[in-house]
Amino acid sequence: MKKKEQTKAIELRKKGLSIGEIAKKLEVAKSSVSVWVREVVLTKNQLDNLEANKNSFEVIERRRSKRLSNEKEKRQVIMDAAAKEIKTISRKDLQMIGLCLYLGEGAKTQRGAVKLANSDPDVIKIMMKYFREVCLVPEKKFRAHIHTYSHLSVEKAESYWSKVTGIPRGQFFKTYSNPSVASLGKKDSTPYGTVDLTVCDTKLFLSIMGQIEKIKLLLTKV
Repeated sequence: MKKKEQTKAIELRKKGLSIGEIAKKLEVAKSSVSVWVREVVLTKNQLDNLEANKNSFEVIERRRSKRLSNEKEKRQVIMDAAAKEIKTISRKDLQMIGLCLYLGEGAKTQRGAVKLANSDPDVIKIMMKYFREVCLVPEKKFRAHIHTYSHLSVEKAESYWSKVTGIPRGQFFKTYSNPSVASLGKKDSTPYGTVDLTVCDTKLFLSIMGQIEKIKLLLTKV
């Protein structure tokens, strides 16, 4: 038994400290402190203070943080287990992923061009991989058009999206800066704006639309 810690625990308990506070100060288990101080009788005032502290902002905040931490750990376990189900992405998988993203995000009315706009860099990276590896689009055919706000840096936006897409800035259309002041003073959820990918290729557009129509037919057929 840790005699020194036990003596100190009893001393602190007589001062009205909680078992948790004592355990933290002495760096010992709460179960040990509970045994050591079980003979200490607290005054009514000390008991009232301990009860009040249970509902203090700091205590509530610690409980909330611990609860969120536990919840985050539980979520991560589920996500890690699910991630193990994905081993590799084949070219066929990439084709289906690209087609489904285009179904949800791509332009479907401009028959002479394949276009997709998004502010999520991961979506853009996936689509560029699809265009390059599945559609075999020549690098010189890629174009990009950024839409951003006038209070944001055009230079930073163009550099950012050029790095994400791998498209040289010389192949970017002139960036459009929205003059709206509605977002001023607010947190920028899209600090680099939205990038619009464009490939002027009628055959590619028709091929993508034909494949999307087949997917829709297969998945929605009653």
